Amino acid sequence: MLVALVITATSSGCGQDAADGVTLKLVAADYGSTGANTSEKYWDDLVRAYEKETPGVKVEVTVLSWKDVDREVAEMVERGEAPDMAQIGAYADYAQDGKLYPVDNLVSIPTQANFLPMLRQAGEVERVQYGLPFGASTRMLFFNRELFAEAGAKPPTDWTELHGAAQKLKAKGVKFPFALPLGSEESQAETMMWLLGGGGGYRDTSGAAYQIDSPANIDTMTWLKEELVGEGLTGPVAPGELDRQQAFDAFVRGEVGMLNGHPTLMEAAEKAGVKVGKVPLPGVNGKAKATLGVADWMMAFKQNGHRKEIGDFLDFVYTDKNVLEFSDRYDLLPVTVTASHTMGTDPEHAALRPFLEELEGSELYPVGDTSWAKVSESVKKNIGRAVRPDGNPRAVLEQIADAAKAAEASAAVR
Repeated sequence: MLVALVITATSSGCGQDAADGVTLKLVAADYGSTGANTSEKYWDDLVRAYEKETPGVKVEVTVLSWKDVDREVAEMVERGEAPDMAQIGAYADYAQDGKLYPVDNLVSIPTQANFLPMLRQAGEVERVQYGLPFGASTRMLFFNRELFAEAGAKPPTDWTELHGAAQKLKAKGVKFPFALPLGSEESQAETMMWLLGGGGGYRDTSGAAYQIDSPANIDTMTWLKEELVGEGLTGPVAPGELDRQQAFDAFVRGEVGMLNGHPTLMEAAEKAGVKVGKVPLPGVNGKAKATLGVADWMMAFKQNGHRKEIGDFLDFVYTDKNVLEFSDRYDLLPVTVTASHTMGTDPEHAALRPFLEELEGSELYPVGDTSWAKVSESVKKNIGRAVRPDGNPRAVLEQIADAAKAAEASAAVR
């Protein structure tokens, strides 16, 4: 991602009441991959349109890279300088600490009711919604059509077929037959996709407890270690040292046969001349029970007391026009019912329909649990060791499970 970008959408105010009204402060993540498509442009256009319609309210937007934004917001809150709004990766800790407005005290009833039900529910802590979903995506298996044709491989529908295709790609000299990014950048996502494919996941079927070291999960990581990594089918970089962006960049260069990808990668690869194929994530015995669904979150802090003005601005943010503009610009999926329907019926968005279809049955991170942030960090730090030649999948998963139990215990006494 880009280095931190900071922009000011208006020239007056510092998040306090201005002489002629109110100035709201928003910190947002940057979804752009270059200076040409930074989120700065999206927010600048949106804020200008809003301020034109709403005299007396100014909005300042600070855009930071994903690498920095969660940390920067946490430090602002710690200093007692919380922004009015933050659009970042997690909300539950702030909600648990009583720092956020409940959504039903902010936006209009039509706005709140229009969020996709599964995303609205994922924004809840103890059945109260604090997180407003902002941008969603799902994952599918991407493959390079030309490399597959040259290798005589077919798109896989289960792990046995995936293994066979990877062997054929390796025999043809493909650098990364299957790119497996288990480095620290986003290995919690890659891991979850494989666990779901093996019939497991981070949580049990009720969603009430972690099951990280379940037999199904141990079998999954053992399969990855022995059948993919152990046979040299994941390329020259050890999975624990391969970050998601490195894998995506290699796919765009035509060096990867297969990987798990999202819509943004599809557009980047096709612009580079890669003929992209995509199929639902394979599982151990057919299609995976679910794919990974991901949503980022908008939240509103109580500190500055601008509840009414924040709510009015967020009603504007979540109009179909603005939701679709954001989704179009960054190849993400809309988070509202009406915008999703519009995209799904628009021929210009035909390439995104498979992702929209997968979203409904996808499984999201347990973002409503205050323990999830620590569990996620433990996965990112440790999971790569599970598939090393000298790795012990059971021991690594048990270590992460112990971290999950400790995180849950800590959250319970907050």
